[in-house]
Amino acid sequence: MADSSHRTDFVRFSLDQGVLKFGQFKVKSGRMSPYFFNAGLFNSGFSVGRLAQFYAQALVDSGIAFDMLFGPAYKGIPLSTATAVALANHPGRGGRDVPFAFNRKEAKDHGEGGILVGAPLRGKVVIIDDVITAGTSVRESVEIIRQAGAEPAAVLIALDRMERAGPDDALSAHSAVQDVANTYGIPVVSIASLADIMALLEDDAGLAEHRAAVAEYRARYGVSS
Repeated sequence: MADSSHRTDFVRFSLDQGVLKFGQFKVKSGRMSPYFFNAGLFNSGFSVGRLAQFYAQALVDSGIAFDMLFGPAYKGIPLSTATAVALANHPGRGGRDVPFAFNRKEAKDHGEGGILVGAPLRGKVVIIDDVITAGTSVRESVEIIRQAGAEPAAVLIALDRMERAGPDDALSAHSAVQDVANTYGIPVVSIASLADIMALLEDDAGLAEHRAAVAEYRARYGVSS
């Protein structure tokens, strides 16, 4: 797990970039959330480069052994590319190069063909995405990796919302992240989580007005870890 300073720095960076916002937002599940995280707003060279450094650090800190990255289309494509660059330049990895690959949504019927682009899928593969909601892209990625004869080693995401799914009267026992880890038997590594957002709200007087709403939301829908 990334140390708390890296996690806090990432939450602060997300806030500064307008990726993390506080207020009232209707999210995909239909709930009204007191915060919103839109990783698609990491959309400049600087912000994606810095994001990739956070991904790389979280993966290195996890201690998970891996050979390459896989980015599910479409969001995972720039994430896998940029994070491979960040890992290759990470001081803790001794300059080791990191292959990466991603998939197309539709198979190409000319040239090299197929749905895969980049390095051949080999060894232990880390799937990189922004968040996990329904887990659909993870399932598809695991299938692609296994079909190639490689091994899914972990899922690397930006934010773990630590949130249970389902209607209010029938909430799931686990979060989407926990379900993915249990279903595929692989760890899910996040740069930060809702707990880190809460920690920033507690420490920053300028954000104090949002503490109660986020705490109430977490008490209602959250998981403990």
